[in-house]
Amino acid sequence: MTFQPPQPFAPHTRTSPLTAPWEPIYADVREDRWVLGLEAREAHANSRGGPHGGLIAALADNAMGLSCGVRMRREGLAFNGFVTVSLGVDYLAAPSLGQWLEFDTDFIKPGKSLCYAEATVRADGKPVARARGTFKVV
Repeated sequence: MTFQPPQPFAPHTRTSPLTAPWEPIYADVREDRWVLGLEAREAHANSRGGPHGGLIAALADNAMGLSCGVRMRREGLAFNGFVTVSLGVDYLAAPSLGQWLEFDTDFIKPGKSLCYAEATVRADGKPVARARGTFKVV
């Protein structure tokens, strides 16, 4: 049986060499933000058999940066990308393989030189991490 992501998630089109081994990654592109998601699999595991904290941090960073772009466009602010200046993650619970992980940016404050964002990471709907990022506007 092939995994089917929840609606309205579709394959994530903004791939990178870092995330390539983690595919498939899915995206729900909304009018105010991007929400990323994936089914936690063996390729995402740490030595204890659960999704690695680095995976959680990297995908939260990705979702927040993409969401900053959406917000900047909506507010008519000029930008040509973002560079992560600061990233913090608080791990609240341990997700398990087989769970649906969702990276949802729920706060964005854009500016001319910096954009601030916060995200909640959920495993099957339950919060497992909170992330905060500061992004330099390029």
